[in-house]
Amino acid sequence: MKFDTPATTNPIDQLKVIGKPVDRIDGVRKTTGTAPYAYERHDASPNAAYGWIVGSAIAKGRIRSMDLGAARRAPGVLAIVTAQDAGNLAKGDYNTAKLLGGPQIDHYHQAVALVVAETFEQARAAAQLLRIDYERSAGTFDLAKAREAGKPADFYGSAGDSTVGDFASAFAASPVKVDAMYTTPDQSHAMMEPHATTAAWNGDQLTVWTSNQMVDWGRGDLAKTLGIPKEKVRLVSPFIGGGFGAKLFLRADALLAALGARAAQRPVKVALQRALVANNTTHRPATIQRVRLGATPDGKLTAIGHEAWSGDLPGGSPDSAVQQTRMLYAGPNRMTATRLSALDLPEANAMRAPGEATGHMALEIAMDELAEQLTMDPVALRILNDTQVVPDHTPSPGGDDPQSKKAEPAQNQQKSAGQPFSQRQLVRCLQVGAERFGWSRRSARPGQVNDGRWLVGVGVAAAYRAAPVTKSAARVRLDGRGAVTVETDMTDVGTGSYTILAQTAAEMMGVLLNRVFVRLGDSNFPVSSGSGGQWGAASSTAGLYAACVKLREAVAQRLGFDPAQASFEQGMVRVAGRSVPLAQAAASGDVVAEDAMEYGDLAKQMQQSSFGAHFVEVGVDAFTGEVRVRRMLAVCAAGRILNPKSARSQVIGAMTMGVGGALMEELAVDKRLGFFVNHDLAGYEVPVHADIPHQDVIFLDESDPTLSPMKAKGVGELGLCGVSAAIANAVYNASGARVREYPITLDKVLAALPLPAAG
Repeated sequence: MKFDTPATTNPIDQLKVIGKPVDRIDGVRKTTGTAPYAYERHDASPNAAYGWIVGSAIAKGRIRSMDLGAARRAPGVLAIVTAQDAGNLAKGDYNTAKLLGGPQIDHYHQAVALVVAETFEQARAAAQLLRIDYERSAGTFDLAKAREAGKPADFYGSAGDSTVGDFASAFAASPVKVDAMYTTPDQSHAMMEPHATTAAWNGDQLTVWTSNQMVDWGRGDLAKTLGIPKEKVRLVSPFIGGGFGAKLFLRADALLAALGARAAQRPVKVALQRALVANNTTHRPATIQRVRLGATPDGKLTAIGHEAWSGDLPGGSPDSAVQQTRMLYAGPNRMTATRLSALDLPEANAMRAPGEATGHMALEIAMDELAEQLTMDPVALRILNDTQVVPDHTPSPGGDDPQSKKAEPAQNQQKSAGQPFSQRQLVRCLQVGAERFGWSRRSARPGQVNDGRWLVGVGVAAAYRAAPVTKSAARVRLDGRGAVTVETDMTDVGTGSYTILAQTAAEMMGVLLNRVFVRLGDSNFPVSSGSGGQWGAASSTAGLYAACVKLREAVAQRLGFDPAQASFEQGMVRVAGRSVPLAQAAASGDVVAEDAMEYGDLAKQMQQSSFGAHFVEVGVDAFTGEVRVRRMLAVCAAGRILNPKSARSQVIGAMTMGVGGALMEELAVDKRLGFFVNHDLAGYEVPVHADIPHQDVIFLDESDPTLSPMKAKGVGELGLCGVSAAIANAVYNASGARVREYPITLDKVLAALPLPAAG
C-alpha cells in the first residue's frame, strides 16, 4: 500500500480497541518467566555449550602472540575461536570496528577470542588461561584535548552544518546575549538483559536466537560478516530485555556464538559480561557544546548558534546534538555546526533519542539563562519564540533515520527553511503543563523557597523529536475459528509492540483482542520497521493496517460482498443488512494476506515532528548540595496515542532516564589507557526507585493524518528530550547553582552554591 495523501476516515478511527489503555498481552509470560529470552532457548537448543568472550586488554595496538595451549587442555573445553582461525570475516554495514579483533586492536574490550566449553564455569575458567602478548600503541582518549582537531561531519546522511541569515553580525549586535559552554558525558545503555545469543547450524543453515532490535539489519550484517548468503541465516528475537539502541546492530555475541557453534559442531550460547556491555558494544558519546543566543530586550530571539563536538572511532559518526536547535524556536539568523574528533574509545552510536537527548541538555539551559537575563518567565520566553514553520535547514526525508550511515544524494541533504510543520502544539504543551504543575507559584528569584534544610525550585524545558515513519510489512491470517494471527519481524524491546499490533488487528478485523495472536521477531516473517528511532510503533502498525486492508478485501470477496461496502465488527462481516460470521470466510481454509506500507512525498512537503514540555520540582540540600527530584510532569503532543497505558509507561521510563542523565550517569574514561572504568552496574549509577517520585504524563488530544492511516507518532524518545535540562534549571531555581557540566553531582552544586546558602 502506498501512503501519499493525508489519511481520511478509516476503520482505525472507530477507536473501539485502538486508543484504549489495554494491559500488555505479553505481560503474563514475562511476569511468570515463560517468555524465552535469547540465552534461555533450551526449547530450541537443549544441548547448547557455553561460550565466554575474551576482550582486549589494550585500547589500541596489536596482538603479538596468543598462547592457547593451557586453555585448550582445560576441562570441558570444546573449541577456541580467534581471528586467526575464524576465516576471512567482513565488517557489517552498521559496525564501525570489526567484531572480532586481531591482530589489530581497535578499542578496549574488542573481542579477541571465544572459549567454548561444556559448562559456563568451564568456559570462564579456561578463558583465564589464555596468554596474550600485546603491543600497545598511543591512543587518543580525551575529547577535550581532541576537540580542536575535530572535523566537520554530517549525520544520518545529511549535512551537519546549517546557516540562515548572518548569525555572527546579528549576535554581535544583540542587546541581550547568552554565550556558554556545556558538556555531557559518555553514557551506557545499561539495559537489564545483556547482549546474548544462542546459535546453531543445520548443515549450512544458521539460526541465531538473539536479542536484537532490528531483525533484518542484524540478519544482513551477520550474513555479510560470515560471507554467506542472507537466505542461509535465520534470526529470531521475540523477547528483548531492554536495548535503548544498544541492540540496533549486530554485536560480538551473535557473531561469536555463530563461529563457536561452527567450531564446536553443536549449539553455543554466548552472553556478554556486563563489563563488555559498556566497552565492547556501543555507548552515547560525550559532547562539548557551545550555545549562543541573542535577543531583543522584549525576548525576541534574533540570533541562535549551536556548535557541538563529539568523538568516535575512525569511520564513525558524530552525535547530532544540534538537531532540535534547527526546529524549536524562531529566529532570523542561525548557525549550527557539527564536529567529529577521532577517538580510540569503544564505538559511539545511537542511544535513546540520539542527538536530541544531548542537544536539549544544552539548549534548554541556555534558554533558561536567557530568560533570567531578560527577567522574563521561562515559559513565556519559549511561547514568544514559537513558530509554525521550520526556521532552519533540516535533514531531508530519509535522513531522519537515526541509525543510518548511508549518505544521501547531495541534492537531497537538506530541506529549505520555511517548511510548515504537519502539526505543532508546543505552545499548548507549555500552557497545559504550566497550569497543571502550578508554575504560576514559581519564585523568579533563586533560593527563595525552603522546606527545612531543602531549597526547593522548579524548572521547565521544551521537548522536540522528529516523527519519522519507514516502510514496514506484515502478514495476517484468518483461520476457521475466527482467530487472527499477525506475523512480522517487528520486535518488542519492552515498548508494547505485541499489544498495539494486536489492537490494530482487532480494530481492523472487528474481533475481540483475545482472538488476535501476535508473532514477532523472526526473520522468516515479513520485514518490518524494527524498533528504533521512535518510528517503531507508528510504522509497524501502519504496515499491519495495510495487510489488514488486503485481508478484509479477501474475506469480503470469499463471502460474496463488495469490499468497499463491508463492515467488520463483533466477529461479523456486514453489508446492507446481511451479516455473516467472519470465521465463515475461512471455512475451506485459512485466508492469508501480506502487504507493506510505503510512503510518498508527504514528508518532503511538511515537517513531521512531535513536541512536548517537561516540568520538574527538585530539592537541593543547602548544606551538602544533594539533589532530590520531588515532582515531574511531561506533556506530549505525539499524534494519536495507540495505547495510553503503554505510552505512559514509555514516557515515565524516559523521564527516569532523564533523571539519570541529569544527576548520576557517566562513563568515567581512563584517559591514559582508554577504557570506561565503571563498566558495571555497581560503578555506573542509574536511578533506582528511591530516586524517582510520582510522575504525571498528559497526552494532548491529537491525530496527524499526514503520518499514516494510524495518524500516530512515536513518543518513547520524546519523553527523554529536555528532562535533564528541566532538572538543571530547577536546581538553579532552588539554589542559585548554575551547573553546565553533566551529571549534576553534589560537588558541582556545592562549588556553585551562593555563599550564604553554602554556609
